Amino acid sequence: MATAIHNGHVIREELLKKMYICEADRLREEDPFTENWTQIANTRVIGMRSRFEFDLNRPRQKAIYINPEDAWNLKIWNTKPSEEEIKTSLAEYDDFYNEMYKLLSDLKNQYGYFVVFDLHSYNHMRNGPDNPPADPDRNPEINVGTGTMNRTLWATVVDAFINNLHEFDYLGRQLDVRENIRFRGGNFPSWIHQNFPDSGCALAVEVKKFFMNEWTGEPDLEKIDLLAEALKSTIPEIQKALN
Repeated sequence: MATAIHNGHVIREELLKKMYICEADRLREEDPFTENWTQIANTRVIGMRSRFEFDLNRPRQKAIYINPEDAWNLKIWNTKPSEEEIKTSLAEYDDFYNEMYKLLSDLKNQYGYFVVFDLHSYNHMRNGPDNPPADPDRNPEINVGTGTMNRTLWATVVDAFINNLHEFDYLGRQLDVRENIRFRGGNFPSWIHQNFPDSGCALAVEVKKFFMNEWTGEPDLEKIDLLAEALKSTIPEIQKALN
């Protein structure tokens, strides 16, 4: 299964009217184009709602960004949402996890084991478009988060994924793929491993936004398509590892 839960940009109208943050700043912190990569799997889950309405990759009590410190020190609201509006957002958050439990239970019952590609992207030009990017030593092109799983149990799967991704010919070079450098995995993979500890392996894949312009939102479609091919290239060895 491949998921892009931060791909969404839509916000309920009643909340949008209360927001201070502009659309461009929202888009810069969302994960546009990650839905393109879900095409590699037969089972796909794509988030349509913005993380600025509710963040599916955070624990329930932290899923709504209220204060600037909740969201990269960005001012989110002119008028904070009411308790009723928050309740409505959290109900949709709960709906997502209820549906995921049903879906993953079906996969477990049908196949015994399943692997989830939890696909995200992250910024590396936070100081502005004309300033140097973040230190590449601390910001790999692809960060594989495995901090929420039993790493020993899923070692063959994780190693197959990382090794094959690293070996992929990406425009005549190898991708910089490293484990748990910037991100160890968020609430969604943690929830999967808590609920399906012996049958579900969720790989939290964070791709640095070298495939697009963070500040204008302009994509490089060739790089995006090649990243999909790179992810797809790992599947045969992952299936062998599962078997």
